[in-house]
Amino acid sequence: MTANLSHWRFFRAGGFDQVRLDSAAELLSIGELDQKLWVALSCPVKGIEFDARTLAFVDADGDSQVRAPELIAAVQWAGARLKDPEVLAQKLPGVPLAAIRDDDAEGQAIAQAARELLQDLGATDDMVTAEAANAAQARHAQRAQAAWEAAGQAARVLGEGTAPAYETLQAVAEKVEDWFVRCRLAAFDERAGTALNVDEPTLAALGATTLKMDAEGVAALPLARVQAGAVLPLGAGLNPAWAARMAALRDAAVAPLLGARESLTESDWQALKDKLAPYAAWLAAKPDAAAEGEGVRKLEQLAHYVRDLLALANNFVAFRDFYTRQGKATFQVGTLYLDGRSAELCVAVNDAGRHAALAGLARICLVYCDCVRGGEKLSIAAAFTAGDSDQLMVGRNGVFYDRQGRDWDATISKIVEHPISLRQAFWSPYRKAVRLVGEQLQKIAASKAKASDEKLAAAVVDGTKKAATPAAQAPAVAPAPFDVAKFAGIFAAIGLAVGAIGSALAAVLAGVFALKWWQLPFALAGLLLIISGPAVILAWFKLRSRTLGPILDANGWAINARAKINIPFGTSLTQLAQLPPNAERALTDPYAEKKQPWGWYLGLIAVILLAVFAWVLRDQWR
Repeated sequence: MTANLSHWRFFRAGGFDQVRLDSAAELLSIGELDQKLWVALSCPVKGIEFDARTLAFVDADGDSQVRAPELIAAVQWAGARLKDPEVLAQKLPGVPLAAIRDDDAEGQAIAQAARELLQDLGATDDMVTAEAANAAQARHAQRAQAAWEAAGQAARVLGEGTAPAYETLQAVAEKVEDWFVRCRLAAFDERAGTALNVDEPTLAALGATTLKMDAEGVAALPLARVQAGAVLPLGAGLNPAWAARMAALRDAAVAPLLGARESLTESDWQALKDKLAPYAAWLAAKPDAAAEGEGVRKLEQLAHYVRDLLALANNFVAFRDFYTRQGKATFQVGTLYLDGRSAELCVAVNDAGRHAALAGLARICLVYCDCVRGGEKLSIAAAFTAGDSDQLMVGRNGVFYDRQGRDWDATISKIVEHPISLRQAFWSPYRKAVRLVGEQLQKIAASKAKASDEKLAAAVVDGTKKAATPAAQAPAVAPAPFDVAKFAGIFAAIGLAVGAIGSALAAVLAGVFALKWWQLPFALAGLLLIISGPAVILAWFKLRSRTLGPILDANGWAINARAKINIPFGTSLTQLAQLPPNAERALTDPYAEKKQPWGWYLGLIAVILLAVFAWVLRDQWR
């Protein structure tokens, strides 16, 4: 069923136009919408937060991918099975009985299944919910099993002894049939009697081995001696490998059904099978618990479609839930809390390395985490789109909450670095410089400490040696002569370095003092622009080019649009820690570090520099 939609409505989100699917008419017309305007053309049935049973119904070919033609077919089938297709847009929990179209054979079967289910449940609102429809198959199997059990009472000719009798019959049936056929051939031709019995070479071969009663070679011999018109003995004269099974047949089936006897004719054998034939037919008619009743599966499918198709289309044809922030999209599997932030764009991944190879093209800072909850394990990729990445490092721990509200222990296993914000990009050169200086100072301090320790150790060793060696025996060591040229070179090098630094500082100060007072802010702004400008510009381009597509494509989606994540929208996907409204905050910290009077020192230096600056430029201000 396809509706003729007069016009389409679109909304702008993520830098591109997305179709609005609010009404049943819009949903039923998606087959007419140019698929170039669809946001996605395929999505996986695993790794997303959506009803698995609904996805299994839509995935008609069972390849674990829902594609555009399958979604269109599902929508059209649901529309054709409803008297009033408007129920598809009413967000009902299932399908009302009155809405089921029952003017054809399929519809009548669905409606009958719905009536039986509602009667079993004792429901009064005539609403077949998706949850109730899930149980319809189990109820159908229970009814079929109960009917089958009731029919079995008439088939049990020996009561509780019927099953053992039938089992003993089945255990020897093939061998007994073989023996009677051999006897018929012997009656047909005397030569067959000799050929179909055991020949001497076969017996000789058996005699050369150690025999057991259940040996394979013995069991392969005829059940008894083959001859025309013979009867099958039930005791003496039987193949030893079959004697126990034939005795069980005699006691469990022959005696109760035919009376006590020591042999069976072919007619007796056929009569025995006929008496147990109703039981055999009853066993063959046992219902399959997985077998679907007429109309039951279609009822379950229709209930799921009425409840879920519009939501699925709004997470497939359009990404309405994601871009309008009115709910969670199907690919958002939960929220990660880490480093004072909550990341809401979290997707499930199977292999972080393979996922990152493609997802890195999204230009989004991705943090891959291994999540553990009891014996369960889960891997996710979380997008950090606000704050900074200074404290994000492999090995840090956080907590991941899935869509069911369950908490998982999350540990960072991999990070894909990309700019998070313009603020981070602005301060990144200075942070790198501070980090570099700090690392160099740590290296220098470590090397000095190591050298000091080595000198101390050497002094201790020398002192120990001198204490152990008598003064008279100690070799005389002449003091090294003072090298005037060496020290002169050292002092000259130090002087050149100080001079170079002083010259550079003097040039900078001269340039600053040469500026007029109103030019200083512009000079400072220019300096900041030179240092931070390239990083900010590069980050701005990367932030503007962030896109959702590669993250989902790496999970098996076929994203058909440039699903951008601009700066304002990206910021909303990661929430920073904030104090609650009207919260009271005490600013006194008993463990705060003691403040040094550096502010007074810096203020005094600033006053002196301003005074010098005013004195140098006094002529320009006159």
